[in-house]
Amino acid sequence: MEVDADLDFSVTVDGHEMSGSLRGTGSDLDLEVSDPRLLGGSGTALARSVAAKLAARGIRLTISADGPLVTLGVSRAGFWQRRITGSPHIAVASPAAALRIVRLRRRAGKATPLVPSATPLPLLPTVLRRQRHPTTTHDPDGGGYPRLVMAPGPHPHPGDHQPVYLLGSLSLLGSDPEGDIVLPGLSARHATVRHTDDDEFEVTSVDPDDPVRVNGAPALAPALLRTGTRIEAGEWTLSFYREEWADHGRPYGGRIGGELGRQRPQPTRDEIGRPRR
Repeated sequence: MEVDADLDFSVTVDGHEMSGSLRGTGSDLDLEVSDPRLLGGSGTALARSVAAKLAARGIRLTISADGPLVTLGVSRAGFWQRRITGSPHIAVASPAAALRIVRLRRRAGKATPLVPSATPLPLLPTVLRRQRHPTTTHDPDGGGYPRLVMAPGPHPHPGDHQPVYLLGSLSLLGSDPEGDIVLPGLSARHATVRHTDDDEFEVTSVDPDDPVRVNGAPALAPALLRTGTRIEAGEWTLSFYREEWADHGRPYGGRIGGELGRQRPQPTRDEIGRPRR
């Protein structure tokens, strides 16, 4: 992986200001900061996580503050360096830099301004739970009220209703009066929306010279639709919607199941219809 960076920045947290720059090309980047205290030292869990991700992508990030401190993303640091940083992917520039890092970590303490707080632990044990029975949102009958909704115009009037087009097993979009979604200015057969055997909905361009655009990109091949997907055909813009309990883009129940709640496991589509034991 290769990147190009040429960035200057400034951050103020709790009255402390840190400015710096990020420069580099290819797989080597240099981060120069004025006050490394706001980074919390290089031994934090956040730094170790970033270093591991950089190493996996072959990118090395050297952090300096009036001199080199550490390099994140190395393949394998030395033993004494791992003892200081707690990571095999962080190399300390020198013994003087190591001493400075230790002082920074002591001064930063357990919490640092630029690092989010840790996830709170549950109040009660979570291991003693009843066995969960799989349920499913895979609806072979195409449930969930799948539909395309026309985007409002640039100057909508109060009380205007947005056209809604219900989707069946195969819906034709174009200017053909015999079609399911008739929009002037398009080809007679501009695109189709098909309900697949996997209970998904896909849009396919019929006119290769004027394909529909899905979320801004030309749909040169069948494109999967999820709730909120934007479809542009000529001057028309439509959005796909399906109730969350039947839209496979989210776990069982969608937000109805609770953003922080336990999501029930789903069987694979091949297992649907098999009798329970």
